[in-house]
Amino acid sequence: MAADLEQQLEALLFWQAAPQSVKQLTATLDASEEAIRSGLVGLERILANRGLRLIATKDEFTLGTAPEFGELFERLAKDELKADLGHAGLETLTIILYRGPVVKMDIDYLRGVNSGFTLRQLLVRGLIEKIPNPHDARSSLYQPTFDLLSLLGLTRLSELPEFETIKKKIDDFYHASDTSANQ
Repeated sequence: MAADLEQQLEALLFWQAAPQSVKQLTATLDASEEAIRSGLVGLERILANRGLRLIATKDEFTLGTAPEFGELFERLAKDELKADLGHAGLETLTIILYRGPVVKMDIDYLRGVNSGFTLRQLLVRGLIEKIPNPHDARSSLYQPTFDLLSLLGLTRLSELPEFETIKKKIDDFYHASDTSANQ
């Protein structure tokens, strides 16, 4: 028995975990734009009394949690942030906060160890995000998320304690090490 379009849309939006345009949905599900839009209306109706909601912009759709669970998720996110990130997590997060956006290679260099596992933990927690590197398509940049700034009670990175001083120390260390390595 084939799943109906609402079920397919729900599963696809859940699996993608990122906004999808109507054009993307029509191509993926091999359906007309009219059928997709009708299916999205049906999905929105189905989810109206559930823990998930269909979130829409002009032409993109994604799944999100129902607003009535906002306080629960805010508390859980704060608890997770308070949970022990460990020395490696805090060190990596500090580098990203004060030097980001930054490539993994620079994080590894500054820490002196491979940071892959730590970066994955921070990504899963939603504290950092990976963005394309405009200077090198083979690498990505890591930067703090808006959620992290919000959880820290910041509106901008410059509000971090001693932002300019620490940023300069990290940059000086990085460049001094880089210069001595080239001599």
